[in-house]
Amino acid sequence: MAKMLITGGGGFIGSHAAVYFAARGYAVTVLDNLSRGRLLKREDPNVLYNWEFLASQGNIEMVRGDVCDRDAVLPLVKDADVILHAAAQTAVTTSVIDPETDFLNNAVGTVTVLEAARRCGHRPTVVFCSTNKVYGENVNAVGVEEEQGRYRFPEAMRTGIPESFSIDRCEHTPYGCSKLTGDLYVQDYGHLYGLRTGVFRMSCIYGTRQFGMEDQGWVAWFVIAALAGKPITIFGDGRQVRDVLWVEDLLAAYEAYIEGDLDVAVFNMGGGPDQTLSLLELLGMIQELTGVAPQISFDNWRPSDQKVYVSDIRRAQELLQWRPQVQPREGVERLIAWTQENMERFRE
Repeated sequence: MAKMLITGGGGFIGSHAAVYFAARGYAVTVLDNLSRGRLLKREDPNVLYNWEFLASQGNIEMVRGDVCDRDAVLPLVKDADVILHAAAQTAVTTSVIDPETDFLNNAVGTVTVLEAARRCGHRPTVVFCSTNKVYGENVNAVGVEEEQGRYRFPEAMRTGIPESFSIDRCEHTPYGCSKLTGDLYVQDYGHLYGLRTGVFRMSCIYGTRQFGMEDQGWVAWFVIAALAGKPITIFGDGRQVRDVLWVEDLLAAYEAYIEGDLDVAVFNMGGGPDQTLSLLELLGMIQELTGVAPQISFDNWRPSDQKVYVSDIRRAQELLQWRPQVQPREGVERLIAWTQENMERFRE
């Protein structure tokens, strides 16, 4: 039985990955320090939700510890055939407020995991959860065209941002910088030390058990806020567009890489041009599906906000023989149903 270590296993993606791979016969161990509330600088009453959900599964080993703690990480890595490194500080605005903590978690934590993998005596596969924010403000230099309710890339970029897109000479925000640092280190540990490393530069991943908030997890946040009667602030004009990807579709891409024969690889990972939503379109969809009119106000654009980001996923489709299965409307319907079933968690 192959053994998998998932860092950040108490979070949204990590906990879904634990259930997904345990169901496919992996012996899964998760590591998490349950610091989401501290990292986001706010009280989070649901910080233990996914941790307790995993405990209820009965077939996942759970270790509470810090990804920056070498003594905690090394023994777990020594037994792992696969490492899914999902532990991170995940909010852009939080990184602007506290860049040092962001760097420690995202850059230092990643190198700690890589060093453990390098020193463990075998060649584990390392999957890294990167982000489209590594491309920074360069995405806005592409330019956009205006349509009813949304922006879009010009025709020359209709397939989205490729993996070869420039990461240089632009603003990133501290979050983009720290994740790019980890991204490059993961690639280099693959090239230099012979580790098998897959980098997935993710766009907007969404799904159940996601406790979205204003600065992180926007699809889930809009659903939660609308159903709980909370105000939603749109930074910008609401026509900004993202490609969205249901969480199990992401995990299927991880699985295809893990069980394939590629070595060092980088993939832009999202729904691609066929699965996009603008903020205004999502709000309209929520109202249509629930009958609830979200409470909306507008504010200024935030640092390094991208008017459009769409992933070019052709490389993943070709090399991983993968494609998204869950369309945005179906995914939003699932997310609404889960949120309605758990409304007591979202009422103040």
